[in-house]
Amino acid sequence: MLGAIAGDIIGSVFEANPIKTTQFPLFAKASHFTDDTVLTVAVADAILERRDYAVTMRAYGRRYPRAGYGVAFFQWIFADTAAAYNSWGNGSAMRVSPVGYAFDASEKVLAQAAQSAAVTHNHPEGIKGAQATALAIYMARHKKSKKEIRRAISERFGYDLKRTLNEIRPHYHFDVSCQGSVPEAIIAFLESTDFEDAIRKAISLGGDSDTQACICGGIAQAFYGAVPDDIIREVKKRLTPQLLAVVEKFNQRYGLS
Repeated sequence: MLGAIAGDIIGSVFEANPIKTTQFPLFAKASHFTDDTVLTVAVADAILERRDYAVTMRAYGRRYPRAGYGVAFFQWIFADTAAAYNSWGNGSAMRVSPVGYAFDASEKVLAQAAQSAAVTHNHPEGIKGAQATALAIYMARHKKSKKEIRRAISERFGYDLKRTLNEIRPHYHFDVSCQGSVPEAIIAFLESTDFEDAIRKAISLGGDSDTQACICGGIAQAFYGAVPDDIIREVKKRLTPQLLAVVEKFNQRYGLS
C-alpha cells in the first residue's frame, strides 16, 4: 500500500504538468498526497475495521474535502444517499491496492476489488480496472513472474500488455479512464527494473501521473518486496498523523514495509 501512496505523492506535481522523461527529482516542495492516497487509506481502514467501503470512503472524503476528487465523486461524498454513478474512471484502480495485500485467495481478491469499486465505479470498465490492479498485486506478492502476471491480466481482462512504453509514450495523453490508463500503468511496472524505476516510468508517460504512478507503485512494491527507505521517509513527512497511523497499522497487520 505504501508503494501506491509513494506513487501518488511523487506523481502529484506532474498531473497538471505532464512530462515525457524518467529524469526528474522524485520529491519537490510541492509534492503532496491527493485523493488517491486518501481513498487508498480509506479502503485499508475499511478492511482493517471490517467497515463498509462506501461509508468509510465518504467519511474520509468529508474529512479531506480538498484532496482533488473528480466532480462526480465529490458530489457523491456529500450526497444524501450513496448511490453508485456508473463511472469507468481510474479512481477504482488507484484506491484498490490494500485489497491485493489483504486477501489470500485470488477469487477473494477479485470479489473484494469489485466490491470496493462498485460503490461508485459500477461500470464494467471501472470494475475491471480495480480487479486487474488488485490481481496483479496479489500475483506479485505471491512471487509470480512478470511473464505470468502479463499473461494472466491480458487473458482475464483483455488488456493489451504487449505494447512497449516507447511505443505508447509519444502519442499518449491525459486519460482518466480505466481502459486508457490501467494497462499503461501495468506496462510501466512490467518494464521496470526496481521500485523507483517503476514510478519514474509510469510518470514518464505524461498522462494522469499521480494515479498511474499510484497504480504502478502498488504493484511494484508487491513485486520488489519493499519501498526504498529514502522514499518512505519523504512519504511519511507528507502524510497527516491519522493517515500515517492507518498505513502503519495496515503494514503491521499484513507484514508489509
